[in-house]
Formats: sequence, C-alpha cells, structure tokens
Amino acid sequence: MPKHLQREIENLKKKLLALGAIIETAVRDATLSIEKRDSNLAQKVMDNDVNIDHTEVEIEEDCLKILALHQPVAIDLRFIVAVLKINNDLERIGDLAVNIAERAVFLAGQPKINIAIDLVNMAHNAQSMLKKSLDSLVNHDAKLAHKVCASDDTVDQMNRQMYLKVQEAILKNPEQISASIHLLSASRHLERIADHTTNIAEDVIYMIEGQIMRHKTEEYE
Repeated sequence: MPKHLQREIENLKKKLLALGAIIETAVRDATLSIEKRDSNLAQKVMDNDVNIDHTEVEIEEDCLKILALHQPVAIDLRFIVAVLKINNDLERIGDLAVNIAERAVFLAGQPKINIAIDLVNMAHNAQSMLKKSLDSLVNHDAKLAHKVCASDDTVDQMNRQMYLKVQEAILKNPEQISASIHLLSASRHLERIADHTTNIAEDVIYMIEGQIMRHKTEEYE
C-alpha cells in the first residue's frame, strides 16, 4: 500500500473510532438520564447531536476523497466501503440516543413509575456490542465481529421482557400509560441501537472475508 494511502486510512480509522466513542457516551448518558430523571443530561445528549452529524459528514467526505484520489483496490477498497456504511450506522445510533433523551425529558416531569426494568444493563450490552464491533474493524478481527452478531439476541430478549413488564404495569396503573409507553419506546430504541451495531459487525465481516452476512443469522451460532 502506498504510504500516503496508508496515512489516509489510518486517519480515517482514528476519526471513526473517535465518533464511535462519542456515540457510546451519548447512548450511556441518554439511558442514565432516564434512570436518574435528569433532564439536563438528556438535553446535553440532544445538543451534541449537531457535532455527531458534522463528524459523520466529514468522514463521508474523507472516504469519497480517498476513493477519487487513490482508487484503492481489494481489502483497501472494502475497508472504505465498510467505513461509509459504518459511518451511517453510527449516525443513526446517535439519532436513537437523542430519541431516548427525549423520552427522558418527558419522564423527568412525570411521577416515577414502579416497573422492574433495567435499561442501564440493556444499554451496557448495546454499548459493549458497539465497542467490540469497532475493535473488530481496527484489529481486522472477524471472529470478534461474529460474536457481536450473535450477542444481538440478548438485547432482543431484554426488549421482549421490557414489553411484558410495561404491559403488566399499564394494566395495574392505567393512569400512567403515557409514561409507561415512553419507557417502552426507550427500550425499543436500545434494541434498534443493537441492530445497527450488528450491521457494523456484518460490514466488518464483509471487509475481512468478502462475505455479505445479511440474512445469514444461522451462521452467527
């Protein structure tokens, strides 16, 4: 690989990892803002979305510049294509974190609901998946990416449990239906975050193995 292309790719990796770290923080803070009923923390997440959007555009422009100037081939080309797709998924995760923060702002002004939920643990699982998917990209670790895809089932199961708990809570306390639905919405957003993280891992597998993993969930086992 020419040195200038190698330098551009290394810079791209750094930018993508930096964006990933910002996204991880957004997901964590959005979930904590619900747990702690902290509307200020939720607002911080919403305000930072502009920076996420700006970084996403910057990374996309860098990818297009590399494609135009260096015309990479083979693994380098697959890397740039993967980054373009991963960049988009990261931005969508940022949007979902904002959606969770919006639920937190609403819930902060409502009486506390007594539902035995664990959004923080659910968010922790999603964040762990995100970190591992980005690590698999940087380290060219297809095995780790496969593990990320397989772990999506855990978050799906937690979301299903959340649905049942909220359904039960609504039957017991129908006057809290709006707040209960907002909690369920937050859970659904976390489940979608895990889905986007799975997309990232699948793109890493494509980059390394040249294999498109969409619709091949049986291979995650």
